[in-house]
Amino acid sequence: MKKRLWRIISGGIIFILALIIKVDIKWLNPILFLTSYIIVGGDVVLKAIRNIIRGKVFDENFLMTIATIGAFFVGSFPEGVAVMLFYQVGELFQSYAVNKSRKSIADLMDIRPDYANVKREEEYVKVDPDEVQIGETIIIKPGEKIPLDGKVIEGSSMIDTKALTGESVPREIEVGDDVLSGCINLNGVITAKVMKEYDDSTVSKILDLVENASSKKSNSERFITKFARYYTPIVVILAVIIAIIPPLILRDATFSDWIYRALSFLVVSCPCALVISIPLSFFGGIGGASRRGILIKGSNYLEALAETEIVVFDKTGTLTKGVFNVQEIHAEGLSNEELLEFAVYAENYSNHPISKSLKDAYEKEIDSDRIRDVEEVSGHGVIAYVDDKRVAAGNIKLMKKINIPYYQGELTGTVVHVAIDNKYAGYILIADEVKPDAKEAIKSLKAANIKETVMLTGDAGNIAEKVASELNLDKVYAELLPGNKVEKIEELFSGKTAKGKLAFVGDGINDAPVLARADIGIAMGGLGSDAAIEAADIVIMTDEPSKITTAIKISKKTLKIAQQNMVFAIGVKILFLILSVFGISTMWEAVFADVGVTIIAILNSFRALRVNNL
Repeated sequence: MKKRLWRIISGGIIFILALIIKVDIKWLNPILFLTSYIIVGGDVVLKAIRNIIRGKVFDENFLMTIATIGAFFVGSFPEGVAVMLFYQVGELFQSYAVNKSRKSIADLMDIRPDYANVKREEEYVKVDPDEVQIGETIIIKPGEKIPLDGKVIEGSSMIDTKALTGESVPREIEVGDDVLSGCINLNGVITAKVMKEYDDSTVSKILDLVENASSKKSNSERFITKFARYYTPIVVILAVIIAIIPPLILRDATFSDWIYRALSFLVVSCPCALVISIPLSFFGGIGGASRRGILIKGSNYLEALAETEIVVFDKTGTLTKGVFNVQEIHAEGLSNEELLEFAVYAENYSNHPISKSLKDAYEKEIDSDRIRDVEEVSGHGVIAYVDDKRVAAGNIKLMKKINIPYYQGELTGTVVHVAIDNKYAGYILIADEVKPDAKEAIKSLKAANIKETVMLTGDAGNIAEKVASELNLDKVYAELLPGNKVEKIEELFSGKTAKGKLAFVGDGINDAPVLARADIGIAMGGLGSDAAIEAADIVIMTDEPSKITTAIKISKKTLKIAQQNMVFAIGVKILFLILSVFGISTMWEAVFADVGVTIIAILNSFRALRVNNL
C-alpha cells in the first residue's frame, strides 16, 4: 500500500509538471507524461501482459492498459496518464478498505497463543501449544493468553473473553471452572489441566472458521464474478465496433474521434466498483459480526440469514441455561440418599447435563468399580448394574420400555425416574432455568418479521409447554428423539416460501444432524459441543439467543449495502457508456465516472463494519 502511495505521489508530481511546463522543446512534455505513466501504471501494464500470457485476457488491467496506451497513440497524453493515475487512486482506496475490513478479523487472529508454560519434570517450560498433551498441567500468568482449553486446578483470576465472545466485561474464574484458549488472563496466576489438544481447542476451531469464511461465496458475489466474466469481453468487442464502424459508414466521421470515444467507453466500462465493493461489503459484514461474538462461516450464510422466515430452537442449553439443579427427591422403599446414589452411579458415564446435576447434588467420590454393563438408551436414559443391582434411570419412556409402573402425578421440571431390579424406586425432580435474554430474543425475532418461532425438545410435554408459554413461542414439539427432530424440521420446511430459509439453533451433540439439515445451522459456541459447532454454519460465542436477531440485522444491512453498490455502479456506468458513445463525455469525465463510482462504493461498503448499534 505504501509503495502504491509513493508511486502515485511521485508520478502525480511529474504529471502536474508536464501540464504546467510550457517550453518550446517539443519532446519534453511527452517524455514527462511517459515518465509519469511508467511510474504510476507500469505495474498495471506488466500485470496485463502476464495475464494475457496465462490466457486471462479480459480483466481490469487489460482494459486500463488498452485505454491508456490508445490515448497516447491518438495524442491524448494528459488523458492517458490521468486515467492510470486515478485508477491507481481507486486501487489505493480499495487496499485501504480491505485492510480496514480485515482489521476485525486480524484482531480475532491475535487470539492465537504464541506459547504455553507446561509442567515437565517438576518445572515449567515454555513450549509451542501444539506440543502439549491432554492431561498435562499449564500455568497462565497475568497478561498471557490462555493457550489451550482446560480446567482450573489452582488459583483464581479475571479473564478477558472479548476476542471470543465480544463481551467487554471480564469474567471471574476459580478452581473447577473451565477456561477457553484465546482468552487473556488479566490479574491472578492460574494453573489448569489441559482438556483438549491444540488442534481441537476453541482457538484453533475459531481461527479455522474465520480463515475459511471467504471461500464460501454469496449469490451476489457469484453473480458479480460471472457478470464480470462475460461483461468485459462484450465491452471490448463493443469498443472495437465503436472505433471502426462509424468512421466507415458516417460522413465526416474520423477514426481519431471515434477511437477516442471507444477509449472513453473502455475506461468507463471497467467493472472495478462491482468486483471490489460487493465482496468487500460481505467481508465487512462477517468482520463486524465477529466483533459481536458471532462467527459466520461464509458470505453465503450471511446472505441466507436475511431471508430467514422460521427459527427453530432446541431447549436445553439453547433457550435454557442447561444448568440443572436437584429440586426434590422422592424415594420408595429406600432413603432419599440411597436413591440419589443409585441414580448417580447409573448416570456416571453420561455427559448429559442431567447427569452433571445429579453428581453435583451427590457431592461424593464415585467408585467406578461398583458399576458395570452400562447401556445408554438414546432419548430414554441409562441402564447399568450398580453393586450387582440392575438400575434404570431415565424418563417416562424408559419406564414404559422396561414395563415399570411409575409415579404419574403432575410435576413441573425434568423428572428422573429410577427402577432397581425391575421395581420402581422413586423419582428425582430436576429444574432448569430459562436464559435471561431468551424472552427478549423471541420478542426481537418477531419484531424482525420472523414468521414462526418453534421449539423442539426431548423433554416432557408439561415442561416444554411451560417454557414455550413463558417465552411466547409459536409452536412447541416435545418428547422427541434425536431422529424425530430431523423429521419435524422436514415438516416445518413446508411452512416457508420458496426463497425463505429455516434456521435451527442448538448446542448439543444430538443437535448436529438437525443443524446440518436446516438451511442455516446456528450453534451456541460458548458451552456447546464440538460436534454442534462443526455442523453449524454460524456460531454464537456468547451463548446468548438474542445474538440471532443481531446476526439477522447484520445480514440485512450487509445485503442492502451490496445491493446499493450494485445498482449505483451499474446505473452510473450505463449512463456514461451512452454519453461516451455519443461523444458527450470525454475521457476526463470517464475517469471520474469510473474512479468516483469505485471510491463511493468502497466508502459505502465501510458501513457494513459498523454493527455496534444493531
